[in-house]
Amino acid sequence: MQNKALSLSRTSGLAAVLVATTALTGCQVPFVTDTTRMDPAVFARETTPVFYQPAYNEPVQPQPLPQKEAIPQKRQLYQTQFHQTYGMPVSNPVHRVMYEVIRDDGHTLPAIPYSRIDNRFLRQDVSYQTNEAPGTLVVDTRANFLYLVQPGGKAIRYGVGLGKAGFAWSGRGVIQRKAKWPRWTPSGEMVSRQPELRQFAAASGGADPGLNNPLGARALYIYKDGKDTLYRVHGTPDWQSVGRATSSGCVRMLNQDVIDLFDRVPNGTPILVL
Repeated sequence: MQNKALSLSRTSGLAAVLVATTALTGCQVPFVTDTTRMDPAVFARETTPVFYQPAYNEPVQPQPLPQKEAIPQKRQLYQTQFHQTYGMPVSNPVHRVMYEVIRDDGHTLPAIPYSRIDNRFLRQDVSYQTNEAPGTLVVDTRANFLYLVQPGGKAIRYGVGLGKAGFAWSGRGVIQRKAKWPRWTPSGEMVSRQPELRQFAAASGGADPGLNNPLGARALYIYKDGKDTLYRVHGTPDWQSVGRATSSGCVRMLNQDVIDLFDRVPNGTPILVL
């Protein structure tokens, strides 16, 4: 009797287990572990902050930075085939030193704007074949040049302004006198042609030395056979007259050039005006 009761009890327990298993199977409970949290893309998406932005606002578009215009540049170039690509400045750095500001005997000569002067008329060493002895001054009135003859077929060449037709002097002479910051006294013939110059005549003492004096910073007086020809090699405040025929007979030079020449030639220097 007791054994029968025990058998029924075991049978009931197995039935209960079967019923529970059947019930769990019907529910389809997943026991698979969720591994999406290990996916870097999912992690980044869920942890990236989301900023509030109303739907009616268009997204802000990045604005391009304002473009600055290139700095305009203007250069003078040698017009040669070689320099068409790269170019070289026309002005010689040596000329900047030659024609800079000069302070001389209480006067201040302004710098010459040499870039506005034809390069041919700026001071330079050149080859020059001549029968004249070194140290001679030769004025070529056709080309507006003054040469200081040097040994070995060389010369220092200066640009000059010369007298108008009918007033120019030519021939051989000697530099018999030199003067720094000279006084200017127009000749009687010049005063008769230009009466407004009478105030500067010799009887009135001439024009005072200075930056506006027609003889400029230096004057070399040309004599012939011991007599003053009344023609001079001199400086001028009118730098634009160099290379042209503008003066009444005299040989004009840039003030910086006539100072250079003055220091190179002594009294008694022969001069030939062609």
